[in-house]
Amino acid sequence: MTGTIIQAVRAGRGERTSGEGPPGDEAVGRGRWAAREEAQRPDIDVSVIVPVHNCRPYLDRCLTSLLVQRVNREIIVVDDGSTDGSAELLDLYAAHHRGVVRVVHLERSGGAGRPRNVGLAHARGRYVFFCDADDYLGPEALERMLAMAERNGSDMVLGKIVGHDRRAPVSMFRENAERVTLAESCVYNSLSCFKLFRREMVERYGIRFDETLLVGEDVFFTTHAYCHAEVISVVADYDCYHLVARPDGSSIMQQPGSRDPVAWMRMIKKSVELMVSHVRPGALRDHLLGRHFRMDALSNLGRPFLDAGDETRRLIAAEVADMCERWLTDGVRERLNPIDRGRVAALQDIDRLVRLAHIESAVIHRRLTGLHWDPRDGLVVAGLVALDALDALSRDGRPDLVADGLDLVLRLRGGNAGSDGGRPVERVFPVSGDHEGFTAVVDVTTLSSGVWDVYLNVECEGVTRLVRLGAERDERIARPAPRVIDGVVALPYFTRPHGNLSLDVGGYVVSVPGSVRLTRTRWTIGHRLVLDGRISVGSAAPGARAVRHLVWRERWSGRERREPVEVGEGGEFAARQALGRLGPGTWDAYLELDLGGPPARFRVEVPAEIVAPQRTWWRGLVRRSVRPYATAGKGRLSTVVRTFTPRSLVRRVLR
Repeated sequence: MTGTIIQAVRAGRGERTSGEGPPGDEAVGRGRWAAREEAQRPDIDVSVIVPVHNCRPYLDRCLTSLLVQRVNREIIVVDDGSTDGSAELLDLYAAHHRGVVRVVHLERSGGAGRPRNVGLAHARGRYVFFCDADDYLGPEALERMLAMAERNGSDMVLGKIVGHDRRAPVSMFRENAERVTLAESCVYNSLSCFKLFRREMVERYGIRFDETLLVGEDVFFTTHAYCHAEVISVVADYDCYHLVARPDGSSIMQQPGSRDPVAWMRMIKKSVELMVSHVRPGALRDHLLGRHFRMDALSNLGRPFLDAGDETRRLIAAEVADMCERWLTDGVRERLNPIDRGRVAALQDIDRLVRLAHIESAVIHRRLTGLHWDPRDGLVVAGLVALDALDALSRDGRPDLVADGLDLVLRLRGGNAGSDGGRPVERVFPVSGDHEGFTAVVDVTTLSSGVWDVYLNVECEGVTRLVRLGAERDERIARPAPRVIDGVVALPYFTRPHGNLSLDVGGYVVSVPGSVRLTRTRWTIGHRLVLDGRISVGSAAPGARAVRHLVWRERWSGRERREPVEVGEGGEFAARQALGRLGPGTWDAYLELDLGGPPARFRVEVPAEIVAPQRTWWRGLVRRSVRPYATAGKGRLSTVVRTFTPRSLVRRVLR
């Protein structure tokens, strides 16, 4: 049968489809079988369209990832004139997965646009999803994206993309979003077609790939789709799409000329023209244009500009100037960063553009030379900075670059949770000295609870670069001890694995070092166990407001009971526990503190020689036994509580 299929494929001309017919090759029988199969099949949720050209080593992984999706789907594979055995393998899949895998064979077109358009013409699902043959899906990808679409009536669903030796977009995948708008989100930053699209929308507005483009055809398609999508959703908590770099570098996007800056900008102009024809002037259009200027146009005045020759540089500058003349509004200009605004101002000065590119691509060497607390509870950060311009081509000299402005910047970590109107929450601290030796003092009292990453803002000729600090540091520098300031714990630390400096305010990711040690235990009236002790966090005692309560936690069930604590000077405390209130079990003692973040719990330590003796008493017909003890090894306070009734005593005797 395989030989018959292969022979039929090789003999075919133009567009041929396999996967819808019976094992025989009679046209009438094939047509009747296909009609009967389609009539019997329930509605298709998702049509997955896969363009293929010489991808045989990757097809098994790709198709298997599609076949395991737990949705009602069809897989339309469009073979674009493969010569490496892909066509024959695809026909085998179609033969073994009839009604699910359909293969369309085309003459070679040279790009992915025509195969995807042909796939759309064959699609029958309510939604369509595009997957490249060298990529693959997570097992639950379509199920999760379809569920999101069904809940919200979505026209587009973005599933999280992860890269394997390829860059993948991240800004729009920080958290799930049932419904987002183009104006108030960054979904438009992702213009690849690896998304779930409502097919009714695609067909209603005639959204298709530009078949004249070898690269960027999906940018044109997705831009058009965004213009008509009324509901856009995001699945960010699951790795939906795996973007893979071919080890042999044979894909179109891995070819050296695939991102030729001049050709890329000319391609982008077609997408921009399409977008502005659908979106009226105003804030939304400026927001979308800002993305094209930042990521598609002005980015080519950076590293690609240095790598280009003189003539190509002039062409790049001319293309950017043309885009600016046509679409650079005041609203777009406000959305550009300082270096991009500087580039716009220097479009007629090629030498200045080259220097700006050197500044942007320069390696910033920074070294942490000092880190300690000052007497007023400020964190002192010291270091030095040097800029090393890269020599793109031998004819370009290495310009002398000097940092002429420095600031220490702390940025609150946490994605959208740590943002202010879409912008990261930052605190800027001035520095004294210069690039050869600077010092800054972080006033921790100005920082809200959370994890703050430490950056250095380096300015050179009006261009600012924000870089992490701490990975390079003197060997003598150690992590400073935690400090409790106004009842909040501050813990400087170095991240893993990169070793950058961060400051945990409140104890979110760094364990708070603390000690709770008893100095005396005794029984008092009412069968109360009185505990006297001392608390320390780091090398100091926390304030009285920091101590919340004593917690007794039953070891096996997790039940808890809280008791008040009296706090004195110097971290001394006292607690009186009515142990008769504890049920049977083994109870471990903790002291819980509020240090500005999540509740911090410390096991209560006690020397074995000061532990109060076991006590037993009767309450009615119930005998209660309470035995405090210090655990073996670390000597932590625990208590065993037992109760005995007459019935349990009889059972014990009879045993």
